[in-house]
Amino acid sequence: MFRYHVHISRAAGCAALVFLATTARAEDVGCTSTTFHLFSPNDKVCVQAFDDPRVLGVTCHISQAKTGGWKGAVGVAEDPSRFSITCHQVGPIAIPADLPKEESVFSESTSLIFKNTKVVRMFDAKRNTLVYVAISKRVIEGSPMNAISAVPIMPWTGR
Repeated sequence: MFRYHVHISRAAGCAALVFLATTARAEDVGCTSTTFHLFSPNDKVCVQAFDDPRVLGVTCHISQAKTGGWKGAVGVAEDPSRFSITCHQVGPIAIPADLPKEESVFSESTSLIFKNTKVVRMFDAKRNTLVYVAISKRVIEGSPMNAISAVPIMPWTGR
């Protein structure tokens, strides 16, 4: 039984490394305060940018509500499921030959252990368009919160 447990742990670790290797790392763009708190951090909306890790030439910006107050200050607040996403062509788009029809490209925790926001890229070959869907997801129950952005694959003229 011990050997079985070790093999499962190794498999889970390998799966986690593969997932992390294919998800983008976000860069903080900035935050703006939305609710003032006198003696603790304000509630705010923060914007992050990330490049699609497998499709060169596409950048997405995602904004998310962040809870302030004392819980937010110590990192135990659950952020609300409010976000927006926009993705744009920023250079020539190079579609890899082995690009899956659907793939997770970004993930970020929005609570201590129970909720995260993830972005899934879908390829609509018929319309030659990349579709990015941001989803708020709970480990225990699903959540209908989502946002969408589409990037038509166009020749790059440079700007």
